[in-house]
Amino acid sequence: MDDKRFKKGLELLEKYNPDSFNNLKENLDVIAPDLAKFVVEFPYGDIYSRPGLDMKTREMITVAALTAMGTAEMQLKSHIKGALNAGCSKEEIVEIILQMAVYAGFPAAINGIKAAKEVFEGSSE
Repeated sequence: MDDKRFKKGLELLEKYNPDSFNNLKENLDVIAPDLAKFVVEFPYGDIYSRPGLDMKTREMITVAALTAMGTAEMQLKSHIKGALNAGCSKEEIVEIILQMAVYAGFPAAINGIKAAKEVFEGSSE
């Protein structure tokens, strides 16, 4: 295991979405414990930690992509939380999801708004 990648990724993940790794690890430990480690190392340790985009922008892009996919509700909710923690307002998140209606269709946007509503109702913002 490359501890440097893992530590760098975990530092970012804990800053912007503190519960994410523990929830992921808890869900995967029984069947695929390495998958949680891979999520920390590659997306966060290698990609999110790169210079060139700030975390707010990265989370905005991720919310858009996950909304457009329409198949990753758990991950979308996690990244909506991360976007809020990175400085996005609820209004910005709603606008990002609404924009996806144009490219991914209304069902994807409606599902995205539903996910955002659930996150917002659970957040203190």
